[in-house]
Amino acid sequence: MTSPLSSIALFHLGPVPITAAVITTWVIMLILTLGSLLLTRRMMLVASPMQTFFELLVDTLDGQIRNTMQVEPGPYRAFVGTLFAFIFICNWSSLVPGLQPPTAKLETDAALALLVFVAVIWFGIRAGGLSGYLATFAWPNPIMIPLNFVESLTRTFSLLIRLFGNVMSGVFVIGIVTSLAGILVPIPLMALDLLTGAVQAYIFAILAMVFIAGAIQDRKPQPATSLSTVRTTP
Repeated sequence: MTSPLSSIALFHLGPVPITAAVITTWVIMLILTLGSLLLTRRMMLVASPMQTFFELLVDTLDGQIRNTMQVEPGPYRAFVGTLFAFIFICNWSSLVPGLQPPTAKLETDAALALLVFVAVIWFGIRAGGLSGYLATFAWPNPIMIPLNFVESLTRTFSLLIRLFGNVMSGVFVIGIVTSLAGILVPIPLMALDLLTGAVQAYIFAILAMVFIAGAIQDRKPQPATSLSTVRTTP
């Protein structure tokens, strides 16, 4: 088994090496794009079982965004939903014999973490303007600006390490057990790995929502209620 830190180029597009993980990523992106187009092309008032199933998924996603971010889900549904679906399918692509999930490669997880980092800045500026977004670094006190800035970088790095470590370790364990004990023995481990893959996709999406919520929420101190405005009754 090759190291997840090394990637063998299958071919090159100019100076850019194209690895198996890149091709798998392109295939998953194509599946998601074509699937979304086919599913939304003929929406009906009387929903089919397939439409009902995906509407239930969207409602569940909206509820999760409302509970986590305390905002209406409309502006964030596409990004969070696509992020979860992509990571989920990537993690479960290990079901295909001989295929390693793209999320077991460091470069894929780095790209996903970078997307979340950029999305936090994008949604933060869109919600409160550039000055409003920069003001979040001064909460709760301006002395926290350097620490809050470092935190924005380290939490992005933690997203990368968490996803990479969990997915890569599952692939390695299954590969080692398969080489030692045969094909049928690691089946329970594969089932556990699939569960871990689903959980990791959920956690990654939840953390992305938490980070975005921290950038869009109003952190201005609320004015204190004056005692003179309190009307008492005898």
